[in-house]
Amino acid sequence: MNKFFERRYVVTGIFIAIILALLGRLYYIQIVDDKYEIYANSNVRRTTILYPARGPILDRNGKILVQNEPIYDVTVNPKEVKPFDTMLFCKMIGIDKEGFDKRFTKAKKQSPNTASVFEKQLSVQLYASLQEKLFEFPGFAIVPRTIRTYPDSVAAQFLGFIGEVTDRDIKRSNGYYRLGDYIGVTGVEKAYENVLRGQRGVQVQMVDSHGVPKGSFANGALDTVPRSGERLTSSLDVDLQRLGEKLMQNKLGSIVAIEPSSGEILCYVSSPTYDPNLMVGRQRGNNLAKMYNNPYKPFFIRPIQAQYPPGSSFKPLSALIALQEGIVNPGETYYCTGHYRAGNRLVPCNKGEAHGSVNMSRAVAESCNGYFSMVFQRIVDRYGVKRTEANFAAWRANVMKFGLGARLDLDMPAESRGNVPTPLHYDNVYRKGGWRSSTIISLAIGQGELLATPLQMANLECTIANRGFYYKPHLIKAIGTKNVIKKEYVEKNYVGIDSGYFEPVINGMQAVVENGTARRSKIPDIIMCGKTGTAQNPHGEDNSVFVAFAPRDNPKIAIAVVVENSGEGAHWAAPIASFIVEKYLKGKISPRESGITVDYYANANRLPDLSLYAQDLQKERRRDSIRAAKVDSIKKFKADSIKKFKADSIKKERRESAYNNKPANWIKSLTGGRPGKS
Repeated sequence: MNKFFERRYVVTGIFIAIILALLGRLYYIQIVDDKYEIYANSNVRRTTILYPARGPILDRNGKILVQNEPIYDVTVNPKEVKPFDTMLFCKMIGIDKEGFDKRFTKAKKQSPNTASVFEKQLSVQLYASLQEKLFEFPGFAIVPRTIRTYPDSVAAQFLGFIGEVTDRDIKRSNGYYRLGDYIGVTGVEKAYENVLRGQRGVQVQMVDSHGVPKGSFANGALDTVPRSGERLTSSLDVDLQRLGEKLMQNKLGSIVAIEPSSGEILCYVSSPTYDPNLMVGRQRGNNLAKMYNNPYKPFFIRPIQAQYPPGSSFKPLSALIALQEGIVNPGETYYCTGHYRAGNRLVPCNKGEAHGSVNMSRAVAESCNGYFSMVFQRIVDRYGVKRTEANFAAWRANVMKFGLGARLDLDMPAESRGNVPTPLHYDNVYRKGGWRSSTIISLAIGQGELLATPLQMANLECTIANRGFYYKPHLIKAIGTKNVIKKEYVEKNYVGIDSGYFEPVINGMQAVVENGTARRSKIPDIIMCGKTGTAQNPHGEDNSVFVAFAPRDNPKIAIAVVVENSGEGAHWAAPIASFIVEKYLKGKISPRESGITVDYYANANRLPDLSLYAQDLQKERRRDSIRAAKVDSIKKFKADSIKKFKADSIKKERRESAYNNKPANWIKSLTGGRPGKS
């Protein structure tokens, strides 16, 4: 009996312990640990990301360059998918069964329990038909999105395009972006991504056991409203941009026009260009592949990435430096015989033309290579040939004050520096002390290793137009309702030239258009000051270059035009620039005395023959390899010389040390044992 009662207490204790453990676990699940609450809630609520519209982009006059139109993404949660009519679904969204299987497998691998994008960018028409039958396809949902649309189809390289985020983008954003999100890839879309993208919202809905929405969860307490991206107002003039792209069709090159009084870029043409509408929609991938394979490189942003020898357009800068340094005076004359001898090098004037006696203004007007070669040699040799390197370094520093050889910090990604060669470069090519002003005389006329982007060339004209300073060029002038007043955009960047020295140079530039090389491009009732250039091109015919500003007094526009493989600047670049200038200043293009017309230049095809281009490129690569081999040979010679010198020094030190440490009897043996004999 006693044993029975003892067993009863043991069994009762076990049951009490189990009940206490269960109660404790229940308390932990319901009160302490919220993980199970989350699991429970996830079965009754569905969270949907609400994507904001990207901010629109306008031109300087409020005309729309890019805006949004609605599209729809189809998402899938593999866990919720049940048997349905697959073929009907495929037909409704425009894919085949193989495409369905591939997408569904990818969604399951990505996350079998959460929704991911199944098919992107359905049109409004497809969405409308699918929405009516969506209940027949459990596990699938539709998320509204927006894509970019371009009413005028212009300024593609300026605007850029958007694309899906990569793993790298997600990592850099610290988790802000998710797979399937879109981000600016190039142009303004990339540079102003944080402003344009807006702020995402969230919608939380209650769903039943079948996943059917039953209204807002918690009366919308967890919902947030998406905030659209900010509107950007650019500095571009869409009418000017449209004209520029028309004039440059079927050509390689660039147009950059800037307002000198503000640094705002008015025209930003890169040719060949493309229709930015090709970068949106379900054919985007195919279009992208075609353009990447285009040998003329439409994605290459020539205004800021192409680097050209500035040619004769560089001569006004040389003249200004010489005046400021007291190397020449405006009235001093030089007698041009048709060529200039620099050491054992001959620098011919264009077509060997002898200009006779020229002063600075006439040398600018007639583009006399001899005059500017003489000026350059005087600058570099001013303190004697022994100080060539120091004199050249000073000249280089003065050139770089004009914005050459360094980025201008444009509010766009991927800007190139151009190139103003360093003394070290010539030391490596010719050895230290092995080069003189005559060796690098091609720099005097904007050739050789000197390279500039079209943006830098246009900025140089702004500097001359402003008589000694420039504002940093920029493309965005307002964000939302607020003007962009970045400190660097309102600061004057002085180039160290007294304003009085600009007049003789500007006189020469005016003469270029009035009665010089660009006289066919003279604009009725407008005084335009310019400079033609014919820049050597290793890949075919020379590049046609023209830079200018107008009007002469109180300039409103500065411009640089480069037409690749098109010969003299007067033939192609100058007329194109004159049409842009007149359109901006007068709003129309009037008949010219010379008879040139917009249609003639717009319809002309100046694209280089690709086979010849490839041959020239191959020749240039061979020349580059020869130059590189020469530089390597010089470096090896230097290294071997230094190594031999060090080895000889060590041997000498060892012999001297050995001699000083010999015993005295060895010294006696040399002297025959007679002290004092040496």
